Amino acid sequence: MTDTLLIELGTEELPPKALKKLSDAFTAELLNGLSEAQLISQVDADSASSFASPRRLALVAPNVITAQPDQTIERRGPAVQAAFKEDGQATPAAIGFAKSCGVDVADLGRLKTEKGEWLSYNIKQTGKSLTELLPEIMDQAIKRLPIAKRMRWGDGTAEFVRPVKWLIVMHGGRVLPATILDVESGNITRGHRFHSDGEIVINSADSYQQRLLEQGHVVADFADRQTMILEQVNAAAASVGGSIEDDQALLDEVTGLVEYPTAVIGDFDQSFLEVPQECLISSMRDHQKYFHVVDATGKLMPHFITISNIESKNPDQVRSGNEKVLRARLSDAQFYWLTDQKIKLADRVERLSKVTFHAKLGSVLQKAHRLQQLAGTLASKMGGDSAVAERGALLAKADLVSDMVGEFDELQGVMGHYYADRDGEPSLVGECVEQHYWPKFAGDRLPISAEAQAVALADRLDSLVGIYASGEVPTGDKDPYALRRASLSILRILIEQKHSFNLSDLVAESAAVYSHKQNIEIDSKAQAAIVGFIRGRLMAFYQSQNIATNTINAVLACEPDSPLDFEQRVKAVSAFSQVAEATDLAAANKRISNILKKQDGEVSSKVDESALSEAAERELYAAIQGIETNCVTLFDNGEYQQGLEKLASLRTPVDNFFEQVMVMSDDLAEKNNRLALLKRMQSLFLRVADIALLQT
Repeated sequence: MTDTLLIELGTEELPPKALKKLSDAFTAELLNGLSEAQLISQVDADSASSFASPRRLALVAPNVITAQPDQTIERRGPAVQAAFKEDGQATPAAIGFAKSCGVDVADLGRLKTEKGEWLSYNIKQTGKSLTELLPEIMDQAIKRLPIAKRMRWGDGTAEFVRPVKWLIVMHGGRVLPATILDVESGNITRGHRFHSDGEIVINSADSYQQRLLEQGHVVADFADRQTMILEQVNAAAASVGGSIEDDQALLDEVTGLVEYPTAVIGDFDQSFLEVPQECLISSMRDHQKYFHVVDATGKLMPHFITISNIESKNPDQVRSGNEKVLRARLSDAQFYWLTDQKIKLADRVERLSKVTFHAKLGSVLQKAHRLQQLAGTLASKMGGDSAVAERGALLAKADLVSDMVGEFDELQGVMGHYYADRDGEPSLVGECVEQHYWPKFAGDRLPISAEAQAVALADRLDSLVGIYASGEVPTGDKDPYALRRASLSILRILIEQKHSFNLSDLVAESAAVYSHKQNIEIDSKAQAAIVGFIRGRLMAFYQSQNIATNTINAVLACEPDSPLDFEQRVKAVSAFSQVAEATDLAAANKRISNILKKQDGEVSSKVDESALSEAAERELYAAIQGIETNCVTLFDNGEYQQGLEKLASLRTPVDNFFEQVMVMSDDLAEKNNRLALLKRMQSLFLRVADIALLQT
């Protein structure tokens, strides 16, 4: 028997930023549990519905069966040969197996396989009921949710992201008994805090969404609620001749704040537009969760849109209240803007001496001086203006001690750019100040000029080298200084902006600055570990581009020092892996690698052509000789794909070699010569990657 399953976990208001992620994980974990227990088919799991609002996480899954199907489990015992003596009597092994099955030896069956015949016994296992299995499935699903910090409430021991108030577990119209997080299941949910009478009885799992909407005034489906918000916001913006900018993060957060959305548009005084619009947008977006309105050119208009959780009978009052709150926030921003203009950005630099960067590495002022030296060096090597980069690096952190950034820390860099321009600094200096924070997140834009790229690299290298060397290495999920993100940013700038720096050189440059500026010595062992840490981020970087893991590992095995060189290799190997010859050549290289590993000492790659006695080995040697010089030239020029295409021609002579030649000859000189031939071929491939690792 099948029916619709409803599970709803009712809580105090859940964190709005995390609601969608929590809901997706809650649904996925429950469906995985049901699928593993064979209580739902994959087709039905795919058509299940997920619900999430500020006070609930819920799942409605169709065609969930009442109990698992019965199963026949075949147990395999000892081999027949070991189960009976020559006289046909059962051995202790056979007797023990029969006893474990609860039968006599005579009741055991026989299982014939390619490897022999075995004693066996089929046991019929009755499927467990949904009622019996569901509490454990739910308990495990809740334990696996991505909750950074769980809380306890009242006198209980249950832990969750917020206090749990009610629980519904229904199969069709039947309540299934379960106690989760100290709450017993029932069929009563709760509607909107202000637009419903409170408790709502759910008569059947299929009526859940409709009952919540009609009786509880709750739009339970996250996507439906988000669509309502987007439509209302777009209509409100259009009513004043504007539009809203794409902002999925804000849209997700606002959707997580309301159960029945109503958009209200409000205005603010035109005079506030004299303040940089980023400050006003930050006040509206980050502090008030308002949508800002822009004109066709992207310029901010004096309007905002708030999403109310109630349908007020007096929307003007709601509008007025929000306008009053926003006016106070914008007045603060205006005050900070005017106050900050009284002090030049350069005059703020010395104040950074009172701001600690790291206990072992000194103040932010000391960091600024390190950045100044390192950015100048890098900019010069990148073809940029070292003086501009040095000035930009010195001023890069100065806005941290401004009033505006003190209140709106998300504006660091942005305000520094405004202040630098206002003070008459060269435009590139202001760009360095703002853009050295780019990229701020995965997929974000990169610094544009060579000078800004130099400051961005210097900032991340300084943090990586200093903090890593101070002993605070990221472990597991803990990375308080975001060193992994800094590493990925370094890689993106070097690869996407096509800078051929070696990581070891960059780390050494930063270490030298620490030594020169602060007498902090970072030895070669620590530098090598830092290079390894940065290189280790390449796996995640290329996996995000859908590059095969074995392709990445093949290149990583050669430890290219330049990320740009790594990029060229990985793209070449990825293309090579698709050609017909790749599989056989990868297998051959794996075989060669295994042979060479078993040899004592280093194998020479110097081949004595006159000692090649077999036609197949002479053929392979000639093939290598014919392409070696050309391949080496291509590899030296970074033309890895063209070089690998030439190496693909070795497939036939390599196959012939292994079919016709005994590598491990009894004649020591002959064996060593053949090993040298294989080593020579392997060395050519290793100029790009260890393609033996393409074997899966």
